[in-house]
Amino acid sequence: MFSLLLAIIYISFISLGLPDPLLGSGWPVMHMEMGAPISMAGVISMIIAGGTIVSSLMSDKLTRKLGAGLVTAISVAMTAVALLGFSLSDSVWQLCLWGIPYGLGAGAVDAALNNFVALHYAARHMSWLHCFWGIGTSVSPFIMSWCLAGGHGWQMGYRSVFFIQVVLTAVLFVSLPIWKKKEAESKESGDEVEAVHLGVGGALKLKGVKCVLLAFFCYCAIESTAGLWASSYLVEARGVDEETAALFASLFYLGITFGRFVNGFAADKFKDKTLIRVGIIAIIAGVAMIALPLKTSLPALVGLVVVGVGCAPVYPSVIHSTPENFGRENSQAIVGIQMASAYTGSTLMPPIFGLIANHINIELYPVYLAAIAVLMLVMTEGLNRIMKNKRNG
Repeated sequence: MFSLLLAIIYISFISLGLPDPLLGSGWPVMHMEMGAPISMAGVISMIIAGGTIVSSLMSDKLTRKLGAGLVTAISVAMTAVALLGFSLSDSVWQLCLWGIPYGLGAGAVDAALNNFVALHYAARHMSWLHCFWGIGTSVSPFIMSWCLAGGHGWQMGYRSVFFIQVVLTAVLFVSLPIWKKKEAESKESGDEVEAVHLGVGGALKLKGVKCVLLAFFCYCAIESTAGLWASSYLVEARGVDEETAALFASLFYLGITFGRFVNGFAADKFKDKTLIRVGIIAIIAGVAMIALPLKTSLPALVGLVVVGVGCAPVYPSVIHSTPENFGRENSQAIVGIQMASAYTGSTLMPPIFGLIANHINIELYPVYLAAIAVLMLVMTEGLNRIMKNKRNG
């Protein structure tokens, strides 16, 4: 029975990743049809991100009241409705409007699912689940590309993913008794404890929370900045041709997905803090390879993939360690705030580097990534010290 629930959660993570790349892959056609400037994609993206931040902060209250299963089902339904709205839109203001439920649905389901898995399943599942999220983000651009190449339009790209989300929504609502039974059995066995309502202020008072929030901010800043600006840096700073640059930019994401698959086999053998430390050190090593002032661009290309592989264990390991670090009763609140911090990092930091690239020099790409990675390492090691003192004290 619970193997079925785990399978449903895996599918949910694919669904969570499906909508994310649609705007980027369809926008070159969408903005021309709507007569909108290409820069408007950033505005729509920020509206979606704003929704995810708000719903992440609300996830603690919602999950305590409704349960993780119902929150997930409602959130996926909201995302499905938003995707249908996108497919029916013929102006930018309509896209902005539909971007609100789009973001609200994504943030709530992300926080609820991550915390549920952190509480109820082994560390390997957290890594593999985020690997499945990577599968979702890889599949949807192919769906959009197929629809555009076949003359069906970008609208059908959104509609196709809408149909997938509708099917998943139905599955989630049907499976609600299994979610409730899992939570009930965990309470009976003593694994489940009553969640405490902390609020943002209360959560920030817990020792180590500020460290983990800043570390999470840094992680998502690195992942989003590295991925967004990789091609531009390789072409403009390292003289790589556009096709090769695009290939290695995609390999960066493939490195994350494949790395999480491999990490799943190691997750139960090593502590979360060890995997986080190794991942961040790998990121720093990869950034150093990118920065090497050599005539050949090969180290930079390989370094980009190394950064992706280094990113792989960090996100799932930070989430999975939350109940242990801050208590199972506090985990939903902390995970929600972590999600909000993560989305803030991925929203703010890539545009900031865009300003640096535009007004100073795009060659500062590895310096920018290195500074964030070092700060992340300092924060995670600081968290480890706080948790060690807490256990010893």
